[in-house]
Amino acid sequence: MINSHGQSHQAFDEFSHVLDPDVYEPLPDDWLIGITDVVNSTTAIRSGRYEDVNYAGASVIAALGNAWGSFDFAFVFRGDGAAFALPPQGMMAATSALRQVASFARADLDLTLRIGLLTVREIRTSGRDVRIARYAASENATYAMFTGGGLKWAEQQIKNGRYLVKPGRYATKPDLTGLSCDWTPFPSQRGEILSLLLEPRDHISPEVFAALAKRVLAVFDAGPRQSHPLPGDIPIPGDRGRQVDAKGWSAVASNSDFRKFDDGLRLTLDCTHEQIDKVEAILVPARARGEINFGMHRQSHALMTCLVPSDRPDSHLHFLDGMGGGYARAAEKMEEGALGDVVRHHAP
Repeated sequence: MINSHGQSHQAFDEFSHVLDPDVYEPLPDDWLIGITDVVNSTTAIRSGRYEDVNYAGASVIAALGNAWGSFDFAFVFRGDGAAFALPPQGMMAATSALRQVASFARADLDLTLRIGLLTVREIRTSGRDVRIARYAASENATYAMFTGGGLKWAEQQIKNGRYLVKPGRYATKPDLTGLSCDWTPFPSQRGEILSLLLEPRDHISPEVFAALAKRVLAVFDAGPRQSHPLPGDIPIPGDRGRQVDAKGWSAVASNSDFRKFDDGLRLTLDCTHEQIDKVEAILVPARARGEINFGMHRQSHALMTCLVPSDRPDSHLHFLDGMGGGYARAAEKMEEGALGDVVRHHAP
C-alpha cells in the first residue's frame, strides 16, 4: 500500500530484495513525476566542475523537501540530475521547486538544468509503469527504488522537449537548507572507483534480469564492506566540513546511497581491477545476447553531496558519485554500447 508520500509501508534492509519485481507497488495514476538533468554535464565535468554538477543534481531534492515540509517522499539522485514522485496536491510545490533550482543553477553555477513534470498516467499510456519499493540503508535513512521503465522513458521524453516546465521569469531562490558538499573527494583504497549502470532490455523478463544483477552484486559484495566507496577511517573534511567522530562517520557511511535501483542498477563502488574484469565477463556476453545494456566508468575518486533534512537531522542522506564523470559518463558509455549493438546487428 502506497502512503501519501509515495512510500510503501515495508522497507527492506537487504539490498538484493529490491531486485525482486514482486516487492514493488504501483503509484496512483494522478501522481506527478519530476525529472531534472544538467545539460552537457560531461563537458562541465571534463572542465573539473564535478562538484557543481552534483550539487545542481541534488538541488531539487533539497528545494522540494524544504518547500514540501518533509523529505519523506520518493526520490533518486542520479549524479547530474534527480527524479521524484509526489501526490497531485504537490503540483505547486513541485513546479515552484523545479523553476527555482533551474534559475539557481543558471545564475549561481552557470549550468543549464533541464526540468520536466508529468503524470504517472501519461507514462502508463506509453506502456511503461512507475512502481516503487523502499530500501532501508540504515535505521535512519530510507531510499526509494523505482522500476517499470517509466522514469527512463520520461527522462528521454523530457530530453526530446516534451513535458518541460517553462522557467519562471521571477523565480525566487530555492531553499537549499541542509544541502552541502563538505568533504574532499575520496580516493580509491582498492584500485578504482567504479560507476556502473545496468539496465534490462525491454523484452527481458524481470526474473532473468534479477538473476544477472545478483551475480554482479555477489562479485562486489565479496569485497571489504561490500565495496563501499567511502573509507572505513574518518577522512579529512573539506574547508567547510565539520569534524566527526568514529560513530558519526560510521553513520554517514551507513546512510549513503552507493547502491540503488532506478529502472536498473546504479552503483558507485570502490573495487579491484579483478572485480571489474569479473563483472565485465558477466555483462559483455549478456549484452551480446540482447538481455541488458550497461555502462561503466572508472575513476580515481568518489564524491559525496550531503543532505541533512531540517525536519529530521538524524535522517541525514549522502549522495555518492564518481569524481571523473561518474554516472553521467557511465550513461554516455551505455548509449555508445547500445549504438554499437545496433550497428553490429545491421552490418551486412
